[in-house]
Amino acid sequence: MAAGYPPFFADQPIQIYERIVSGKVRFPSHFSSDLKDLLRNLLQVDLTKRFGNLKNGVNDIKTHKWFATTDWFSIFKRDIEAPFTPKCSGAGDASNFDDYEEEPLRIATTEKCAKEFGEF
Repeated sequence: MAAGYPPFFADQPIQIYERIVSGKVRFPSHFSSDLKDLLRNLLQVDLTKRFGNLKNGVNDIKTHKWFATTDWFSIFKRDIEAPFTPKCSGAGDASNFDDYEEEPLRIATTEKCAKEFGEF
């Protein structure tokens, strides 16, 4: 949300996947060094180094410099108004999400495990 576009984007899903796996991210010039550092740690390809997945869990994220002025308890108590609230017309409203071409549902022609799952 800070950039206005996702960190990995392309026309085809396979290209998005390749960019995610490469781990290379370009940040807009207006991003602070603290924000870049936070995002690099959140987007870390190596799970053993990724924020939120280390021994301190979510606290690595919450105590990061970029969140220095964030009052987490006030957020928890819902005392702080959200900086952006998307317009939503109802529970099933997906207008704030990108449109994707739906793929047809593929149904298997044979049931390999019919006996095992007969009473499922």
